Amino acid sequence: MGRETFPERYMSVYIAAATLFVVGWGGMITLLLYAVPTVDARWVFFLLGMAGLTGTAVPFVVFLSRRFGRRVISSRVLMRRAIWVGTFGVTLAWLQLGRTLNWSIVLLLAFVVVAIEWFVELRARSLWDPGTSSGE
Repeated sequence: MGRETFPERYMSVYIAAATLFVVGWGGMITLLLYAVPTVDARWVFFLLGMAGLTGTAVPFVVFLSRRFGRRVISSRVLMRRAIWVGTFGVTLAWLQLGRTLNWSIVLLLAFVVVAIEWFVELRARSLWDPGTSSGE
């Protein structure tokens, strides 16, 4: 049982990221070029924006987790963190649509997202069982 190398360990994460990237940004381009601005198109815009931002964020999340993390992080945690980036971006776009976005709201939302992720990680650490293999 050899140790897995980095590309083999996160290959499923990169495949998911590539799929989200292509579907999200390809759909966004198609939507912006060919759709009539209706309520349905607005919801599709947010859905595709979420997919595109999540797919774009995955490589950065993997890099930052490898660079600054103390231990190996599971694929689920990496995808969850990338989904937070997508959620943050789509929320900012939604607030800008209503002309309510300003820097204080951006900073408050960033703080809330980081705090929620920190609490989720804190809970995962408190539930860790030394009898399991990876802990997460």
